[in-house]
Amino acid sequence: MASLNLLVVGSGGREHALAWKLSQSPLVKKLFIAPGNGGTELGPKATNVAISASDFPKLVEFAISNDINLVIPGPEQPLVDGIESHFRKVGIPVFGPSALAARMEGSKGFSKDFMRRHDIPTAEYRIFTAAEVEEAREYIRNVDHKVVLKADGLAAGKGVLIPSNVEEAIEGLDSILVQRVFGDAGSEIVIEEFLEGPELSVLAFSDGYTIVPLPAAQDHKRIGEGDTGLNTGGMGAYAPAPVATPAIDEEILKKSLQPTIDGMRREGFPFVGLLFTGFILTKNGPKVLEYNVRFGDPETEALMLLLEESTDLAAVMLACAEHRLDSVDIKVRKGSAVSVVLASAGYPSSYEKGKTISVGEVPSGVQVFHAGTAKNASGEVVTAGGRVIVVSSFAPTLEDALKAAYQGVDAVNFEGKIFRRDIAHRALAAKSSQPAGLTYAQAGVSVDAGNSLVENIKPLVRSTRRPGADGEIGGFGGVFDIKAAGFRDPVLVSGTDGVGTKLRVAIESGIHHTVGIDLVAMSVNDLLVQGAEPLYFLDYYGCSKLDVPVATKVVEGVVTGCKQANCALAGGETAEMPGMYHPGDYDLAGFAVGAVERELLLPQPNIKEGDVLLGLSSSGLHSNGFSLVRRIIENAGLKYSSPAPWASNITIGESLLEPTRIYVSALLPAIRQGLLKGMSHITGGGFTENIPRVLPRGLGCYVDVNTWSHPPVFQWLMREGGVAPQEMARTFNNGIGMVLIVDEQKLQEALQVIQATGEQDVKVIGKVTSKEGVELRGLDSWAPSQ
Repeated sequence: MASLNLLVVGSGGREHALAWKLSQSPLVKKLFIAPGNGGTELGPKATNVAISASDFPKLVEFAISNDINLVIPGPEQPLVDGIESHFRKVGIPVFGPSALAARMEGSKGFSKDFMRRHDIPTAEYRIFTAAEVEEAREYIRNVDHKVVLKADGLAAGKGVLIPSNVEEAIEGLDSILVQRVFGDAGSEIVIEEFLEGPELSVLAFSDGYTIVPLPAAQDHKRIGEGDTGLNTGGMGAYAPAPVATPAIDEEILKKSLQPTIDGMRREGFPFVGLLFTGFILTKNGPKVLEYNVRFGDPETEALMLLLEESTDLAAVMLACAEHRLDSVDIKVRKGSAVSVVLASAGYPSSYEKGKTISVGEVPSGVQVFHAGTAKNASGEVVTAGGRVIVVSSFAPTLEDALKAAYQGVDAVNFEGKIFRRDIAHRALAAKSSQPAGLTYAQAGVSVDAGNSLVENIKPLVRSTRRPGADGEIGGFGGVFDIKAAGFRDPVLVSGTDGVGTKLRVAIESGIHHTVGIDLVAMSVNDLLVQGAEPLYFLDYYGCSKLDVPVATKVVEGVVTGCKQANCALAGGETAEMPGMYHPGDYDLAGFAVGAVERELLLPQPNIKEGDVLLGLSSSGLHSNGFSLVRRIIENAGLKYSSPAPWASNITIGESLLEPTRIYVSALLPAIRQGLLKGMSHITGGGFTENIPRVLPRGLGCYVDVNTWSHPPVFQWLMREGGVAPQEMARTFNNGIGMVLIVDEQKLQEALQVIQATGEQDVKVIGKVTSKEGVELRGLDSWAPSQ
């Protein structure tokens, strides 16, 4: 049953298209448009209201007296000016962001800084004030790329200049900052890198948590055909844009849209409404051009026709306002939609108004939306703006949609009508051109990116040279001269490992330089427990699309780990595999080889009851148990950017990504002197699974957990996750990353040798017993106090 009374604020083609779709909702009883235009009164449901979009008190008064259930602001200015708070104060929900969230469109500098904070791909930029005009001129002269000049504030869509050379750029800079041609909007200027590639408009619904994009559109900003002449508010659009492949759509959602919504919520200004993001498809992937916090025009006129009849726009908007967008379906028709703008002669400069408009019969599938229209004293619909009418159409193919739209254009007449006849020319040109032979790059694999990575890391790899390895990469395999390493009768030991779901934390935190250390640590520590000195290491890096800076950071970590272990990075493999991983994700694996003199191979066969267990501290969680950790943090409603509850001045992500300790330098001297009988690297399985791996059949041990302090991170995980002490002991290292087995008679000598390396935090934590298994003493002390 119809029960909703809606108020649409605005007077353009966008508002007419929204009103047209909203009027189809069975939930809508009455629909008011303030102030509306000559075409927005749509039958019995829709009525214009003569209240300005900027008169918030009168709009609120009207909404209260007419039992309005939802307000839908169309233009950006009311949103930036805080219309949402006026209605929120009287308990009426708004499909649109708060003034704080609307800064994403209201201030280009604010939005660029936001993107930088959240690692959202965008152009390089600098922000300058009027007092910094000379510094800005110098920046333009010295920067090594073309620039775009953007007035920081709202300038009615005209605050962007694209100079063709340095002289034009400086002239444009002066016009914005000194001459103030855009008024207060130009009190600051954003100078950003000019991005090259196709442009996309992505409009997406959001409730502050979920974001659901509509098919990507392409609009036509220039007044003249062939994209010539002055910039306008838009002369036409079409959707879906063929250049927006499923892979591009997924990358946009994962790297830009969802991080934007998550970042706004974390920073305290969640976005509710329609986020309209402009992208440039650069050779390095989609980059954000700008944010708009409302429906685009003329994109909306096309996209409304793409929505399935079963998609109830009123229900979708209300779900967004009530933070339950995941409870409604947004379905899109298969086919194409096109919008063609009919403008007044002289637009976008000066133009006359008051020209009578006539609309004849239009083909099926065509809608005529009014933009700059009004009714004169005689009741005739006349021109009242630069962009007058938007003719939109839907058809199964782009060609059919264009044909129908231009037939509709012919049916609309007014004196001085101008329009572009080449809407969707980019898509048509791409479709008609003969496909060239495919390249490996077109399949998603960049050999150039791989070569760039190799050049980046060669100096890093050379820094891991050691006797037996030359530290060079680029050949077919790594070579190691074991004789040059000084071994007499060596036994080779090998190990391989990964980092597990700790990688998820690194990827979502944007911190990539530590997981390479983890990768080395997990392998070389496993060599060490067999008495082996690590000799060389090889890594594997797999991804869907190689991000050279990220991969370089990872390898920097691998190199740091190799230096700590005194092993050479002898080679590796970088695999770029489109479709095998989600965009932005990567996977790591490591392989290490070490050697030990035959008589020192561990564990020794003479481990016996009464031997002492020593514990060396861990640096944190190391690299195990992260699936449980991530679940606990998610259930606690925290993010990796949140302050760590267990530590000060550090985020959760930074704390969790503290790299795994590498124990090579601390323990090799004791191994070489034959002071250790066995060692256990405490990884997945904790104490209960790892220590028995080095004990002879028939023997076990006890571990007294009161002999060291339980680190705060483990206490918090245990308390917040309700994890039982026994489960903690078989999942995490709990502060002890390596366990040594020492003959009681050699205990002091072993402690002296280990401590001489600088390893002071060595604890006696237990003994070998005659009962198999691991007895954990003092676990009650871990239980959280009631």
